[in-house]
Amino acid sequence: MKRVMIIGGAGSGKSTLARQIGEKTGLPVIHIDPMYWKAGWVQRPREETAGLALQAAQGEEWVFEGNNTATMPARLARADTLIFLDIGTMRRLWRILLRIWHHYGQTRPDMAEGCPERFDWAFIKWVAGYRRGGRIGALRIIGSAPPHLKVVHLRSPAEVGRFLESIPERRKKS
Repeated sequence: MKRVMIIGGAGSGKSTLARQIGEKTGLPVIHIDPMYWKAGWVQRPREETAGLALQAAQGEEWVFEGNNTATMPARLARADTLIFLDIGTMRRLWRILLRIWHHYGQTRPDMAEGCPERFDWAFIKWVAGYRRGGRIGALRIIGSAPPHLKVVHLRSPAEVGRFLESIPERRKKS
């Protein structure tokens, strides 16, 4: 496990799991959101986001969290492991509300500088609709995954916890 991709709906725990895997294995963690957003919640041009993501994916080792369908095929071609966090809508909405409460007015560590956490009804509606759109796309990706790719489909926090426990800690170099 040297190049790990984590996908799933907003609030599924992608950033948290990426950080935990990075801490346990020593793999560098890459977040897609800072490549997608500029300060003030301004969306980067698609080509710029793609360029940043593809450049980051050229590394020899990484945990890359985030969906960005435009760069998915190239990142999948480089990844050796794909983790799909298939967490239910209500749990994800609850986590997002907690995240907003906890970080309101501040920029999260996994977000672009100058993008403070805020409450946004359009985002909440988008999250609620994920199972009708984004999840179907993720299941298609899993179904057509390249043969070299180990696919891990996690459906609950308990499954995520067991998976994390199964990952061997990387020995630190002396």
